[in-house]
Amino acid sequence: MSVGILLITHGNIGGDLADTARNVLGADPLAIAQLSVTPSDNPDQVLEKAKTLCRQLDEGDGVLVITDMFGSTPSNIACRLNQLPGVRILAGLNLPMLIRVLNYPTLSLDALCAKALSGGHDGVLDCQQSAASRS
Repeated sequence: MSVGILLITHGNIGGDLADTARNVLGADPLAIAQLSVTPSDNPDQVLEKAKTLCRQLDEGDGVLVITDMFGSTPSNIACRLNQLPGVRILAGLNLPMLIRVLNYPTLSLDALCAKALSGGHDGVLDCQQSAASRS
């Protein structure tokens, strides 16, 4: 068993990041689903789709839901999944966060949350300072 991943984002941001992560890794180590939210979507209907996806993704170890921006409609929908058992929700989706998650497919839901947060934090750098510190 493993943790499932659900990306809930504006437009196809989640789908594009998931495709890019798969291309970088050359593999698909965890089950990932993504839910695009557009301005014309009914949030209650999207929430029902998200609940269905969570149930499909949960193989017994839980589901990590990652959304792009806290306080936005996708984030608000994701936060409403908090009522489901075995679901953790993070905001601030970026490619380093997703790559970090996919690099540790055997971790528990709590440990995977910690890896996701560190991947998100560690992936934001001032490239000039980083390059200067290496030389």
